[in-house]
Formats: sequence, structure tokens, C-alpha cells
Amino acid sequence: MSSCRGTAGAIECAVTQPEGPAKGVAVICHPHPLFGGTMDNKVVQTLSRALLQLGWTTVRFNFRGVGASGGVWDDGVGEVDDALAVIAHHRQGSQALMLAGFSFGAFVAAEAASRLPDGEKAQRLVLVGPSTQKQNIPAVPADTVVIHGEADEVVPLSSTFNWARPQSLPVIVFPGVGHFFHGQLALLKRVVLEQLSVS
Repeated sequence: MSSCRGTAGAIECAVTQPEGPAKGVAVICHPHPLFGGTMDNKVVQTLSRALLQLGWTTVRFNFRGVGASGGVWDDGVGEVDDALAVIAHHRQGSQALMLAGFSFGAFVAAEAASRLPDGEKAQRLVLVGPSTQKQNIPAVPADTVVIHGEADEVVPLSSTFNWARPQSLPVIVFPGVGHFFHGQLALLKRVVLEQLSVS
């Protein structure tokens, strides 16, 4: 474990290096802190393993008030600041950046991506079960990977379609799968690998 400094105090991070030179750094955002979300969430870990396999240095981190991270829940505002602080700390110069997130973390990843200045944008975004019903997720680049479960009991698939439709953004749907991708993590990893390997 390592940490970096955020606006609310220390941010607890878990950094994993690939074998050989890294393609860049991938920052992965976890689900809603008030509903048990941490950087050890199984979907977050699955995303980290997939990106590591593709040659990225992966950084999982706990939002403020979670685990050893300082501060308290800030209704999504401070959590985006946390993500930006983690990006700034772990990204070396103009190093390639990947942003990924699950559920509430997908909102944070997309919002953080939208705030990065031109010339510092993320190379790709991966959003899994994005919180499109409760959060106002910004428009994202056309090559963003969006994955959603057909039977998502937390974020209705229709809500993500409503968000994606005006952007003509494809959504990869896992038939019969709920929000937490129980029993389908291997499939999730495979699909992420396939989607990012063609880039």
C-alpha cells in the first residue's frame, strides 16, 4: 500500500506494476462509499487485473473516509477531487492514462476525465455498471467502453441507455447479469481485454 496527498488528507492507494515497461498508468475508481464500496471491490480488482495484463501500471485507491484515506464523504464532489489528485500523483509527465470505474466510480472516472485539460486527456475510459440514474455523468469519448448487466438491480439498464443514446455510444450488455457481476467476473475480464486489445 502507498498513499498520496488529497484535498481532504492522505489517499490510500494500491499500485501494481506490470512485467516489463508499462504502457502508462491506469486509475480505477471504486463503487459508492456509503454502500460498502472500497478499492478491494471484486469488479475493481477484475478491472485492475485486466489492465495489468495489458501492460498498464494499475492504481486502485480509497475515496476520502474509506479505509486509511482521510476526510469524509463529500457527495461526489470531493471524490472527483480525490481521483484527480491520484492521477496527478501517479502520472509521470505526459504518460498515457487509462481511467476506469465501477458504478459510482464510473461517474467519478468520467467526471475526472472531463476535467483533464487538452493534451492531458485519458487514452481510454472503461465504465462498468455506470451510475447513470443517480449521478449526472458527462458525455464521454466515442471509444469509451461501457459495460452493463441486463438485470442490474441498482442501476436500470434503461437509465444507461438513456444516457448513451444521445451520444450514439454503444453499450455492451451482459444478459441476465446483475449489478455486481456475480459469477461473471471472468467474462468481464475477457470482454475488457478484448475491447482494449483492439485499440
